[in-house]
Amino acid sequence: MWDLFLSLLPSLLLVLVTVLRRWNWIRLLADSTVQQLGHSMWIMVCRLLKLPCFTVSGSTEECQAEVRLICKPTALASHLKKHCYTLAQPPLARWPQADPHFQIITNLMWPTKEGAELQGGVRFTRDNLLLKDGGIVALDWAVSLTDQQAQAKRDHHPGGRFLGHHSSNPAIVVIIPNAIGRVTPHLLMLCYKALQQGFYPVVFHRRGHGGCPLTTPRYQEFGNTSDLAQAVAYLKSHHPSSTLLAVSEGSGSGLLLSYLGECGSSSYLTAAACISPVFHGQLWFEYELPWLYQWIALIYRKFQINRYATALSSMMDVAKILHCNSLQDMEELMFCAPKQLDQRISDSVDNVGKDNSRLSMKPDWPSYWERNEPLRDADEIAVPVLCLCSQDDPLLPPLSTVPEGLFHNSPYFLLAVTQQGGHCSFMHEDGHGGTTSWSHSVVLEYFRVVADFFRVEEKKGFKDVIAQCGSQSLRHSASVVLSRRRTTLLRKERPVRRRQISTPSDKFTFEEEQEDFTWNRSYTR
Repeated sequence: MWDLFLSLLPSLLLVLVTVLRRWNWIRLLADSTVQQLGHSMWIMVCRLLKLPCFTVSGSTEECQAEVRLICKPTALASHLKKHCYTLAQPPLARWPQADPHFQIITNLMWPTKEGAELQGGVRFTRDNLLLKDGGIVALDWAVSLTDQQAQAKRDHHPGGRFLGHHSSNPAIVVIIPNAIGRVTPHLLMLCYKALQQGFYPVVFHRRGHGGCPLTTPRYQEFGNTSDLAQAVAYLKSHHPSSTLLAVSEGSGSGLLLSYLGECGSSSYLTAAACISPVFHGQLWFEYELPWLYQWIALIYRKFQINRYATALSSMMDVAKILHCNSLQDMEELMFCAPKQLDQRISDSVDNVGKDNSRLSMKPDWPSYWERNEPLRDADEIAVPVLCLCSQDDPLLPPLSTVPEGLFHNSPYFLLAVTQQGGHCSFMHEDGHGGTTSWSHSVVLEYFRVVADFFRVEEKKGFKDVIAQCGSQSLRHSASVVLSRRRTTLLRKERPVRRRQISTPSDKFTFEEEQEDFTWNRSYTR
């Protein structure tokens, strides 16, 4: 008798649990208990691994989140606040999706296939671009979606075609990965969503990154823009009718911001966005990251260098690099060693006729950052740049180090700060039981709103020219207006060049009187 009862006990318990879960209050109580238990265990694991812990709400209803937009009050800023609806809706998710460490694991560290033609539901095709010095960079074009239903939606989505003004010329989104060159699930999701909305995404891989072969015995410095400039010029020459946009992931912002500053209004870009950007490169390398993330980044970087150890030995001490214990030591050994002096001399020779003031011949750490800080030429940037930051980002220095004065004083910079989002994740519950990336939605909508703003401004400028010139010179004036490049934005007085731009300024709100600011095309270089 008892043997029969004991053998049926598991089945009876299962039936009892199934019956009890039919009552909503019991089901909610059980789910809450399991969630609390899992959250407590997760906190214990984070403390054992010495990872910073953050307070995460158990439900989206408990979140009192908002997006704080910091920018200079201009016509473009007002237009964005009115028409970029996603920017006003903060990313809301509950644990565990809202936990920054969970987001880093799933969106940045999860394994992907390097250089594969099929990743994340997107088919890629690669162009290898031969550079002037014999180096090679790779352009991975996202050409189609594997999901036929999503592909059908993409074919009928107006987003990219609207920006490109023609179905055969969609807007090209240049995507710049992080500084170590890893293709992350977050980046693949951005390609997927951009392609689905009618854009034409292309991933830029630096030399030696993302499966791109290293044909020269050197890597690019953190803020060296020569390779990116040639790649963007190639895109513009082969797609002259397409609008060029750019978005960077994490530390990849160091390259994008450097490029925008060096090229000024000749960058060929209409707008740019930086997700979890690094504003101060030297501070970021010297900042003590959680040991687990730094160790993983070091291992990944060492595998890259070890692959070309023989060729790189002529330019750097590879053995010492492979034994270093921090990203700062690795960067310093790679680019600040005496052997790098000859390479910088070669760079200055290759850039004859250009501004070589930033190319210092001193192979030391401070001089390295004088020519590689992302914001070294911030006063030259002439396209709108949207930066997305989160207060719970464990891979960046505190928000107090963000140069808010730059966003208050420059009409080109906009900063959106959220309470949760982690690093390059910003997970958001879509209301259908799944999660999506809020940052992807914001960036793509931002590109469309900016393009719409400039289209309206161009029409206004065109009407002004007609009114001023009269009907006799109408044809000539029209050709002049329409031939102006869509890549350059503002005409402004050049301020005295400043190196220190992160001094905070007094805050103000949009209720203050707006300054007169004309959004006209111009050429500064």
